[in-house]
Amino acid sequence: MPGMDDSGISARVAAIAESATLAVDARAKALRAAGRPVIGFGAGEPDFPTPDYIVRAAQRACAEPRFHKYSPTAGLPELRAAIAVKTRRDSGLEVSADQVLVTNGGKQAVFQAFAALLDPGDEVLLPTPHWTTYPEAIALAGGVPVPVPADETTGYLVSVEQLAARLTERTKMLVFVSPSNPTGAVYPPALVAQIGRWAARAGLWVVTDEIYEHLVYGAAQFSSMPVVAPEVAPRCVVLNGVAKTYAMTGWRVGWMIGPPQLIRAATNLQSHATSNVCNVAQAAALAAVSGDLAAVEAMREAFDRRRQKMTAMLNEMPGVVCPLPEGAFYCYPSVKGVLGKRLGGQVATTSARLAEIVLDQAEVAVVPGEAFGTPGYLRLSCALADADLEEGLARLGKLLAQAS
Repeated sequence: MPGMDDSGISARVAAIAESATLAVDARAKALRAAGRPVIGFGAGEPDFPTPDYIVRAAQRACAEPRFHKYSPTAGLPELRAAIAVKTRRDSGLEVSADQVLVTNGGKQAVFQAFAALLDPGDEVLLPTPHWTTYPEAIALAGGVPVPVPADETTGYLVSVEQLAARLTERTKMLVFVSPSNPTGAVYPPALVAQIGRWAARAGLWVVTDEIYEHLVYGAAQFSSMPVVAPEVAPRCVVLNGVAKTYAMTGWRVGWMIGPPQLIRAATNLQSHATSNVCNVAQAAALAAVSGDLAAVEAMREAFDRRRQKMTAMLNEMPGVVCPLPEGAFYCYPSVKGVLGKRLGGQVATTSARLAEIVLDQAEVAVVPGEAFGTPGYLRLSCALADADLEEGLARLGKLLAQAS
């Protein structure tokens, strides 16, 4: 039948690629379970436990009968209000509780933002390297991702001129992420404002992902686009969540912030997709966003130390070039100088093939750049213990030193 392959799976869903980052992490865990000493740089999650005060809030919530029942689809009223307060505190963006929709993790916020805004054929400007989920979510909503490539020579930052060169009459949206996954790039406030003003003049919607807002280092400064470019605020969606900031990836609480009419539409969608987010997880998120940032700062200091160590070790490896990331907890080195070389009898024809060789021969798991729209690179997470980080990079360096 039209639209079906031989398995009966719809063409729309059959076209979805598996999450490369989760696949690498799963393979690394499976190999460790089988007794191999694999060190994984693949997962995008802090290696710290969720702070105790957040866990205690969840434990108390388990005993509250009101949390045993359905709650409002858009989120617990007290959590929506607290997110509005937290947003004003952390980024300076003034929003009301009715502009907040609590979602099952940041990914649901991503999918619902695209689903609520895109019609078939709408084009979306997507600075690249990009997180692996964005193009899949855009395509599922009927949109067309339009990559806007950047590389290490510009610190992985795109310019207004690059964006404007890809603008067409079908362009409806810009996806903007700073700090960036996978590169760790942080856009300077002046450039954020310039891009925001351009998007407003072009009549575009902007979906800005601020999940790494607190993970910036050195002189880098996080800035929220609707704050530094208020012109774009009426057509801007802010995505965020507790996963990275509070080491709560498994709790699955994110949110989207936008104009009330958009939030109502996305809430209607969520009412049919999942209903409310787990009430216990929402109670934990309430404690997180209402508390101070002391635990966050301790994690940030560890990531800062690790990103410097990782960058220095990567740049000592032959054929590897790695800018110092200014945010998030990833390094994104170019390995173009390694491609085409032989490693232990196998040729690293692509960065994807190189990642396979590294896992097989060095027992180190990394994510190839193909997952992020830019072949020729690897993504390595800094979110692992210092000893594992140094051991894993030593193994990788020893393997690459044998390249011929």
